[in-house]
Amino acid sequence: MKVTVARIYVTEGQHVYEKIFKRLHDEHKVNGVTVFRGISGFGRSGEMHSSVLLDVSFDLPVVIEFFDEDEKVQSVIHSLKDIVPQCHILTFDAKLT
Repeated sequence: MKVTVARIYVTEGQHVYEKIFKRLHDEHKVNGVTVFRGISGFGRSGEMHSSVLLDVSFDLPVVIEFFDEDEKVQSVIHSLKDIVPQCHILTFDAKLT
């Protein structure tokens, strides 16, 4: 079965990943969602976000990844435009084996 995978890039400090996760689960009922917490990263601004052993940062990178049929993924992405800039969403085709 062919699916589309979407990755949404935000930071913890934006306080949106919980809202996104809830929408994906409750409203859209997508096939699968995983939230990854990064240990370091930077975006277009060049601002570094990182965690070291002695200093816990609460603004680390977060990647929310989900998959479903392409039509559903595109619908979900459209519905998230109020909380996530479209340039923070990456999609690609995949195949379930």
